Amino acid sequence: MFFGASAPFAKLLLGDISPIYLAAFLYLGSGTGISLLKLSQKITRPSQQLEAGIRKADIKWLAGAIISGGVMAPIVLMVSLQNTAASTASLLLNFEGVGTTLIALLFFKEAISCRAWMAILVITLASIFLSTNFSEGFGVSLGALGVVLACVLWGLDNNLTRNISGKDPLVIVAWKGLVAGTFSFFLAFMLGNSPPSFTSIALTMGLGFISYGLSTILFILSMRGLGAARTSAFYGTAPLAGVLLSIFIFRESPSISYIIAGLLMIGGALLLINEEHSHFHAHTALMHEHSHKHDDSAHRHDTSLERHSHEHEHLMEEHQHDHMPDIHHRHEHEDS
Repeated sequence: MFFGASAPFAKLLLGDISPIYLAAFLYLGSGTGISLLKLSQKITRPSQQLEAGIRKADIKWLAGAIISGGVMAPIVLMVSLQNTAASTASLLLNFEGVGTTLIALLFFKEAISCRAWMAILVITLASIFLSTNFSEGFGVSLGALGVVLACVLWGLDNNLTRNISGKDPLVIVAWKGLVAGTFSFFLAFMLGNSPPSFTSIALTMGLGFISYGLSTILFILSMRGLGAARTSAFYGTAPLAGVLLSIFIFRESPSISYIIAGLLMIGGALLLINEEHSHFHAHTALMHEHSHKHDDSAHRHDTSLERHSHEHEHLMEEHQHDHMPDIHHRHEHEDS
């Protein structure tokens, strides 16, 4: 819902700010706002370590996510949009969820059931209904392939972020926002875009804090328990919230496409919510660090019930229970 709100509110701002500056200050608002949240957390809870910090081994995943999703994908998209019909671009931008799923399956061996595949395809189809204006023409070109490449890069970003989803989401989002925002700012400056007014900057950064910053934190927290593919599928319902807001803000009447898309998205979400996945599996001995409480079945190594983070060990264990590809169940499956 937070991310879906970005489209209608950004539309209100586009008359006063160029698209690249808009992207820059959305990212900067996300990074700055979340950095201030992290600072206030350190001031109010100086002795509590609620989340695991970014370690040296995590830097490659964070840097890869920033470069692929915050730097390369926007550049590829902007170049591709110059030679792509608007309806084609809207349609192809929905490939991000599919791209995330394919990368999760092929390269990170995430378990994806037939039910999950069906939900992902249904939600993607629904977002196509919402975002495509077929009257503007449709065609496949190098520009269209570029849009697909941008979506693949964002899918790579999602999967790389999944590998550090057990770490402090405030730190991850702050770095992502500040680096991507700074890059977009200098790109807009180099291209000679007119600088926006202070009011536009403030409003855009506020929107970025909510729609980019808070939504990405929730995205990372969701990946801890659901994995990259299922989280991206749920995130694919964002256009539904955007259209719903547009109905109230711009007094737009809901179209037949909106009603069909809404029903499809509800159906896809229900498929994921009711998904069950259980089989006999083995946990190898594991030493890692993430936020947890000791009343969790996997974290009963002392009597503290407060949420905190520290390095701890999971002993080797074999059992069977319902589970998702969370941070404790990222094992390979012979049959997903």
